[in-house]
Amino acid sequence: METAYLQDKLAGYFTWFHQHPEPGNGEVETTARIREILHDAGIEVLDGRSGGLLKTGLAARIQGKTDTPVVALRCDIDGLPITEASGLPYASRKAGFMHACGHDFHTASLLGAALLLNEGKETLEGTVKLLFQPAEEGGGGAQQVLDSHVLDDVREIYGLHVAANHASGLIGISPGGTHAGVGGFKISITGKGSHGAAPHHARDPIVAAAQLINTAQVIISRNTNPFDQGVLSFTHLEAGNTWNVIPEKALLEGTFRAFTDEKLAWIARRLQECCRAAAEAMGVTVDFSWRMYTMATNNHTALSEFAAETARALGLTVIPAEPVMGGEDFALYQKKIPGVFWTIGINSPEGAHHPGFIADMSQLSSAACFSAALARNSLARLSGKP
Repeated sequence: METAYLQDKLAGYFTWFHQHPEPGNGEVETTARIREILHDAGIEVLDGRSGGLLKTGLAARIQGKTDTPVVALRCDIDGLPITEASGLPYASRKAGFMHACGHDFHTASLLGAALLLNEGKETLEGTVKLLFQPAEEGGGGAQQVLDSHVLDDVREIYGLHVAANHASGLIGISPGGTHAGVGGFKISITGKGSHGAAPHHARDPIVAAAQLINTAQVIISRNTNPFDQGVLSFTHLEAGNTWNVIPEKALLEGTFRAFTDEKLAWIARRLQECCRAAAEAMGVTVDFSWRMYTMATNNHTALSEFAAETARALGLTVIPAEPVMGGEDFALYQKKIPGVFWTIGINSPEGAHHPGFIADMSQLSSAACFSAALARNSLARLSGKP
């Protein structure tokens, strides 16, 4: 397929997906459109027992000369609850939702890889599974896919993400962690309410919350090695409902991030210790809970070098992937399957999850060609073919 023709086709796909963002686990129209494109191309969509039944999102298969080996290419398809302010002529048509993280780019480029692989499937040394994953943005999408067993026979897996701050077309690949593990916490503080004029009759949850927030800042700034990345952010504070009443309760929520499961658990323990200290010092009750949303990505060392060599062979420029504290549930696949999560620069004027985020669609065909080459070359290597 000629590059210009492919680029035009993918730009059309991308524009449609950008205009029709849907929340995680609610990507009904998106899934239907993906299914339609794959069906029109004669690509098998896996449903039910043959591929695991997903509520939204889907998996497809392109079989080459043999059933095995099997490698997978993955993208995510969900949008975000953000009102778009990009000024694009093809801006979101869904009020309050937009593709502010490049999932529309990911989806369109994986469809391009599917078209390329299907066009030359008689030369494939095995089978490629195409995974259009729902609910990456904290909705449990990767776990749903794993529970469906569609990846049980997969030997290697590759996924992509746009890099907003990199020049268009630059490919980022590094071994080890590139996206942090993500924990989220909730802290409920219960004290005793009182009139604002009589604070001595209260056990003030607002002051307890303020002290707890200040104390918790030392977990990263003074308890963590500066070379061992970590983040702790309080993002939600709620207490009271009027100006002259000290409330009974306060609520705090936030997130912490690190590049190992052990470090995440350590931050959680230290935060819980801060909660106990605040409770004792302020005479309030503090309930602390947390959950891990995803562990850190962990790119396979040898496969990272293989991916970089594949990109260079296509004439693409490869740079080290910049580690980020944002989470990515591709990490769940890497716990079970060796794989690489790579990035492509799209030179956005704003970062991901910003209303002004814009992905440079001119790089769609490059991303598609690289994904297709990864799958094709991976199958050849696994099959012992030169």
